[in-house]
Amino acid sequence: MFLCPPPLQGWVTPRCPPGDRVQVWVTLGLSRCPPGDRVQVWVTLGLSRCPPGDSAQVWVTLGLSRCPCPGVGVQGDTVCVSPSPLCRCHCCWRCGGCQVSLSPCPRAPGEPVPSPQVPLLLEVWGLSGNVTRLRIQELAPLRPRFQVPDVLLGEPPAERLEVTGRDEGTLELSLGAGGHRLLVTERPFRLDLLRHRELLCSVNARVTQNPPKTTPNHPQNPLQPEEEPGAWEETFKTHTDSKPYGPTSVGLDFSLPGFEHVYGIPEHAENLRLRSTEGGDPYRLYNLDVFQYELFNPMALYGSVPLLLAHRPRLSLGIFWLNAAETWVDIGSNTAGKTLFGKLLDYMQGGGETPQTEVRWMSESGVIDVFLLLGPGPADVTAQYGRLTGTQALPPLFSLGYHQSRWNYQDEADVEAVEKGFEEHELPLDVIWLDIEHADGKRYFTWDPAKFPNPRGMLERLAARKRRMVSIVDPHIKVDGGYRVHSELRARGLYHKATAEGQIRRSGGRLRPFVLSRAFFAGSQRYGAVWTGDNTADWDHLRISIPMCLSFGLAGLAFCGADVGGFFQNPGPELQVRWYQAGAFQPFFRAHAHLDTARREPWLLRPEHLDMVRAALRRRYALLPVWYTAFYHCHRQGIPVMRPLWMEFPDDSHTFAMDDQYLLDRVLLVHPVTESGARGVHVYLPGEGEVWYNDETHEQYRAPQTLYVPVTLSSVSFWGGSRGLGGGWDPKTLRRP
Repeated sequence: MFLCPPPLQGWVTPRCPPGDRVQVWVTLGLSRCPPGDRVQVWVTLGLSRCPPGDSAQVWVTLGLSRCPCPGVGVQGDTVCVSPSPLCRCHCCWRCGGCQVSLSPCPRAPGEPVPSPQVPLLLEVWGLSGNVTRLRIQELAPLRPRFQVPDVLLGEPPAERLEVTGRDEGTLELSLGAGGHRLLVTERPFRLDLLRHRELLCSVNARVTQNPPKTTPNHPQNPLQPEEEPGAWEETFKTHTDSKPYGPTSVGLDFSLPGFEHVYGIPEHAENLRLRSTEGGDPYRLYNLDVFQYELFNPMALYGSVPLLLAHRPRLSLGIFWLNAAETWVDIGSNTAGKTLFGKLLDYMQGGGETPQTEVRWMSESGVIDVFLLLGPGPADVTAQYGRLTGTQALPPLFSLGYHQSRWNYQDEADVEAVEKGFEEHELPLDVIWLDIEHADGKRYFTWDPAKFPNPRGMLERLAARKRRMVSIVDPHIKVDGGYRVHSELRARGLYHKATAEGQIRRSGGRLRPFVLSRAFFAGSQRYGAVWTGDNTADWDHLRISIPMCLSFGLAGLAFCGADVGGFFQNPGPELQVRWYQAGAFQPFFRAHAHLDTARREPWLLRPEHLDMVRAALRRRYALLPVWYTAFYHCHRQGIPVMRPLWMEFPDDSHTFAMDDQYLLDRVLLVHPVTESGARGVHVYLPGEGEVWYNDETHEQYRAPQTLYVPVTLSSVSFWGGSRGLGGGWDPKTLRRP
């Protein structure tokens, strides 16, 4: 808490010698104010041709061709040096509750006068629950920059900031009770976040190691960067997108000493551990409709969550970049021993080079608004993110069952035949889906009168068997004067969205909604489920569904799954069986297919393969109490339902890059079979002294160890752990005696 001085009356106007420039500097002094422990800030204003020595701690240089340059003053609780049109820089220190705002001029005393630059304002918050927020925006923008609404649950509660030290050009802030400190270095601008004596993260460290160069002919003017193509407009094929305000991109670097493993920033068809992008394209975050997407490509897909997690033994961190514009994330590796702070870290940890991950965020527009989630454990990071953006909505129980879908079941008779097939073959089913062809000429919220003449009767027949129907709509409304929905929306000036809130209102608040979306952003987990989009019926897409869903879960989107069997092309019987076995152990369990594919209802398989699909479906339903409990924990605590092993065993480095096996809650370890013709799988059992039970043989094994487990086409490698199950459980039934 800062106690600011009373406002100064009037303005201080410097007098300038003819033909010279004036430097005005502001020195901030700090002291503790007895009898309390509040910090008082006072201001000394000085004027000369240059500040004496290099002792100025907060300063601004005003480049003038003539005088005067008004002025320096205090307005309310903000101390500012404000320029005239001839002046270059602002410098403000704002005192207000738990917020410190500092916008230093980007030059040291005695340096040449730069060409015009945009003054920026840095704001720092220490938030409750081990979170630090940094926001950087223009101090006096020509026009407002977009700031993302509707993502945060509200304004996060702040803790008291305390200035614990200062040195020449450096300010030290205490960020609350967790022992975290922030070092703010003025020149070159840099932030270093420490926990006690341990350096956790450095901000802007990469940029400041390479100061701007000057041209030989103009040594007093910094070298101006060349304007890149696309600064004012971009062209793709025949479409040109203009940028009337010119380039507005923002970016910032984060250095993570000691970290080699980073995760998150979905959606990408990529391994769980993010790879270095050095020498290639960065990861792109931008919601797109991608037809038959490629694997192991940093290209953008259907949704985006700008959340990156870093993990190493005894520590996890998160970086939440709150910017919804098109964003690129560049990931590199380094050794912290190359920097001053890295050398200090090596010294404190006993020598040797420390690995380091460099993360550069770049967004097309908006402001820099970053939340540093300081853990220290993996579950702490996901919980911190959940407190900011919300946790996964607790789904209705029926939605955790099996869903049967394709584009498209043709008519009411087709729906009845499919539903009857599940009854006759004793296959459990909760939901039948209709794709977009059910509507009358793509007029959503209507029915094709020829194909579905009695939709109410169809729905009532399904409900009588305790089954439900979900209809798919695209996110647009057809412009048609005879379409009632379009006419009413236009008359009322509304934009219609089928949302979770709409379903809640329709039921009078009695029923939990079910909404599935292919597109998403941070906070979408509050409303429903997501899936991995239009995948392909091949083994690579089956394998990649596991790390994709794990990545979704780390970013809060716990209710996720992949189209069983693949959306495009036709799976062979082995792949179809294996996909059912894998899908039964993913949170959202739905078979779906493109309209050009062959029909693939389970009973169309040969009897031996149908038996295997039936076993996978029944296993899913036998474990519904486990699934529902896992979603309850996720909803309350923000921890993923389907989670990587390192979340539960954070000190076991064998698990850090592992994404072919995973945990459901704390209870079950799953290793799906994702190779054609597999005769066995290698299963790693984590946890010193942990006891694991093989679901098929009921044998017990003590961890840690790696086992080769023989498999047949009917096998699912599935294990129960003693820590998750607790004492008194029967590993054969997963029930208490």
